[in-house]
Amino acid sequence: MLKRISVQGFKSIDRQTVELGALNVLIGANGSGKSNLLGALSFFRISTLGNRGDLVKRLGGAERLLYHGKKITKACFFACEEETFAYEQTLIPVAGDHLAVAKEKLSILDSATGTETEIEQSEGGVDIDGLEDELRRDKQQQLEEFVVQGEMTREEADEEFDSYPSAKQHIEGWRMYHLHDTSATSAIKSTCNIDDNRALREDASNIAAYLYWLKTKEPGAYRRIVSIVRLAIPYFEDFVLEPMRRNEQTIKLEWKQRNSEAYFDADSMSDGSLRFVGLATLLNQPGWAMPSLIIIDEPELGLHPLAIRLLAEMLDAASKHTQILVATQSVTLLDNFPVEQIIVADHDGRGSQFRRLRPEDYATWLENFSVGELWEKNVFGGRP
Repeated sequence: MLKRISVQGFKSIDRQTVELGALNVLIGANGSGKSNLLGALSFFRISTLGNRGDLVKRLGGAERLLYHGKKITKACFFACEEETFAYEQTLIPVAGDHLAVAKEKLSILDSATGTETEIEQSEGGVDIDGLEDELRRDKQQQLEEFVVQGEMTREEADEEFDSYPSAKQHIEGWRMYHLHDTSATSAIKSTCNIDDNRALREDASNIAAYLYWLKTKEPGAYRRIVSIVRLAIPYFEDFVLEPMRRNEQTIKLEWKQRNSEAYFDADSMSDGSLRFVGLATLLNQPGWAMPSLIIIDEPELGLHPLAIRLLAEMLDAASKHTQILVATQSVTLLDNFPVEQIIVADHDGRGSQFRRLRPEDYATWLENFSVGELWEKNVFGGRP
């Protein structure tokens, strides 16, 4: 689990470090920088995996990404720290309005010995692959020496090497889900390949294939999803998950309505209902299949108050298996979480500021008001 993240020089964020827990609820006014913090994590993930070129271009170039532009900000910096590793990356603007790695640093903590091994690469960087490969080679050589000296068996050495933490694997597992688009041409309504089931895609474009896999291979998780969807959509009976007859390699989201023989597909669902199906699938899949970090911006969009309460329960349950960062504008959703899970975003006119709330600061207030009411009263900040 990530302990903290640091962002410098990215969009509205000058210099900020944010402490993280298992479930993190980000609140703030429009324009306070909530989406920029979520976007920073998504950008950092893609940059770490070496695919930043097209993304920088799509986001408007380095001038748009750097805090107050290239004249003010000469570099942007990202860092994340977990129990077993820490990774830092510094990007600088280069020709073509792009961003390139100027420096990166990877540190691995050996929990057994309490020792920390780190490696740093400058002048262009090699991205995380080269850093991890070098550290793993050093670790393998060290373990081989232990085996030769009789300090551990071959089996013990192999087991320790297999458990060696991978920062790349953890960062690669971050996912930012966009389920807002439920238009006629949206990804969630599209037909997909039936074998596209490795993970639920960030736009839920493969939701039919993923539900089909859950139904056949993880029936417990599938039944849980169906039962929760029934609570939010009383007329819903079950999904119809079968390969398309005209092309058995494809599948689309279809479902049955109670007491009806009519045909229903994703187009037959309301926008809020379809988003809830996506959220229910994401948050009720098996724990081992979940991303290492789930990021969702305003998941409450279009949901009925009952569905929002169900969403809160699902977020809490899923946080037992993975780490979650969610940004919200919903007082109803906020009322379901304790103060210590809340991060407040404010904009001071120069840049975004993020504060994690402390329960002891609001103990007296909470005797008479709910968390959502305190936000409405601007006790926490995060209001225009």
